[in-house]
Amino acid sequence: MTLNPTVSPTGRSSRASVIIVIAETSVLNRNFGGCQRKKMAKMFGASSTTEDVLSGVDLRGKRILVTGVSAGLGVETARALAAHGAQVVGTARDLAKAEMATARGLKDAAAGGGSLALIALDLADLKSVRACAEALLAAGKPFDVVITNAGVMATPFGHTADGFETQFGTNHLGHFVFVNRLAPLIAAGGRLINLSSAGHRFANVDLDDPNFERTPYDPFVAYGRSKTANILFAVAFDRRHQKRGVRAAAVHPGGIKTELGRHMDPTHLQAMIEQMNKQLAAEGKSSFQWKTIPQGAATSVWAGVVAPSDEIGGRYCENCHIGEVVPEDVSISAISEGVRGYALDANTADALWKKSEELVGESFQRSDFEAA
Repeated sequence: MTLNPTVSPTGRSSRASVIIVIAETSVLNRNFGGCQRKKMAKMFGASSTTEDVLSGVDLRGKRILVTGVSAGLGVETARALAAHGAQVVGTARDLAKAEMATARGLKDAAAGGGSLALIALDLADLKSVRACAEALLAAGKPFDVVITNAGVMATPFGHTADGFETQFGTNHLGHFVFVNRLAPLIAAGGRLINLSSAGHRFANVDLDDPNFERTPYDPFVAYGRSKTANILFAVAFDRRHQKRGVRAAAVHPGGIKTELGRHMDPTHLQAMIEQMNKQLAAEGKSSFQWKTIPQGAATSVWAGVVAPSDEIGGRYCENCHIGEVVPEDVSISAISEGVRGYALDANTADALWKKSEELVGESFQRSDFEAA
């Protein structure tokens, strides 16, 4: 579950819940790098599902990695891709739970000519992260798309196995090490899709105190920092790898009821919804509606295998389209679209990259990268 934060009760009016995108949609053939485009009008928006987005898309011969396939969006993302022919590798901390959660996905994969395999990964433990990456590197099979779906939200104050604040360590640093170690396996013309959130609006990253050693802990500020980091990581990765045709983007799935919200106080959640509904009523609009899981996973799938890579590279996407930057001096409400500029800032992205390398004790700078 991901909720947009309320920054101002009198924030800017939201757009219509469904965004109509008339685009030249990329329909993949068996050569991902030179995808075949069919000019067709597609209507994708907040209510679009994974099946809507993947209608007519053949993913046979594609290998796709999805983290966090034991519940929620990850399960649906993996299922939908495998059902359209992709060879999907899903990661999970609890493999037994993931096996149960992906039972339908296995059936759909078999029916659609795809496959779905599982591998253990605990993003809150860099020993596990490195072991999983090494196993995949040893197998030597390239990936066309990597979708970093796994994460935690609004957890009580705590630390990962390596001593990092839980949300920053799990949502950002775990994926930072995992993806960078796997970078040689991402095929030319491939993509990295980081699951972020409108929750990035809660806070920019704090590179001076990433583990709340001096700052009073707030679970949503910590969540905001980690989700901003997910976007900045996509920006930095995109700049470092686009010379070989690999692009990266971040996506916001929308408000969905999943296990992600298990740490939220139900009273606080209800208060947030009531506040949103009051604003919607004042604007003459219908009440807030949760997205279904297939609707929530649609933007990840759209960005991963449907949208033109040169259009989404280094960008933030939501409701199956590219999000617009909302200036800091403009109020933004819980139900509005948009991304804050600090989450796409190239200098901050590079600074976060360097700080992340320092924290994890590894360097991933590409020798052929030249700062813009």
